[in-house]
Amino acid sequence: MRVLIAYSSKYGSTRGIAQAIAEQLGTHAVSADVASVTETTGVADYDAVIVGSAIYMAQWMPEAREFLEKSAAELADRQVWVFSSGLSDTPSKDTNSGGNRGIRSFVPEGTEHRHFTGALDMDNLNIAERAVIAAARGKYGDHRDFDAIRAWADSIAEKLRAD
Repeated sequence: MRVLIAYSSKYGSTRGIAQAIAEQLGTHAVSADVASVTETTGVADYDAVIVGSAIYMAQWMPEAREFLEKSAAELADRQVWVFSSGLSDTPSKDTNSGGNRGIRSFVPEGTEHRHFTGALDMDNLNIAERAVIAAARGKYGDHRDFDAIRAWADSIAEKLRAD
């Protein structure tokens, strides 16, 4: 069983979540490759795919959406999970919606979606981004819940084993 974990990360927090998922899957003898959505060559060599994106300005990163749209035909024949990583504890209604920008508009129907709180280092932000974060009352620091991330990876491993 080979799993691709493809991610799009603005500052590295989402990449860290993808790596933690891969490590946890490894404890279940599930082989997982972790790659940026811009670096992966496709999903053909994989039995299952997990795609994660940072939430930036209340939306998935464009390259993550493009990866899912480009891979739609191949993903239809595989188990797929998606996750989001952002500053809030829950994604916005717009992010989760089926509208033209919400993730439900571009993930395969029935795909499980999990949202994880991310991390934010103020030193990575430009002045405009700092202003947006301040206006939204964003929380600086690393708020990733690695226990929840590992538990989700455990549930994925169980579903893969069941098939």
